[in-house]
Amino acid sequence: MRRIAGSPASTRIRSSMRGGSNGRTKNMFIVYLLKSDIANKSYVGVTNDIKRRLNEHNSGKHAYTKRYMPWTIIYMKKFNNFIDARKKEKYLKSANGRKFLKKIFDTFK
Repeated sequence: MRRIAGSPASTRIRSSMRGGSNGRTKNMFIVYLLKSDIANKSYVGVTNDIKRRLNEHNSGKHAYTKRYMPWTIIYMKKFNNFIDARKKEKYLKSANGRKFLKKIFDTFK
């Protein structure tokens, strides 16, 4: 795993940034919103490999998302670098960002 210099330990890039046909986007990062298919729950995250990340959420590898499987992607936005993607993720987790996401989430009920 690689860390971005000057960032907290929780800000990690979990896989390489090489392009490929398996869901990774070359030098791109994706902020995504998941909706649980069984509960009125959502999850916001950032990744550079959306297929792998969705598979992790739907296979029970993470405590929060394991409880509300399966998950569906209902929003994605691509960024050219991790810093901009992380800023968007943090915004979406703020009060104003949650208001924006609620509008999207409500269209998928």
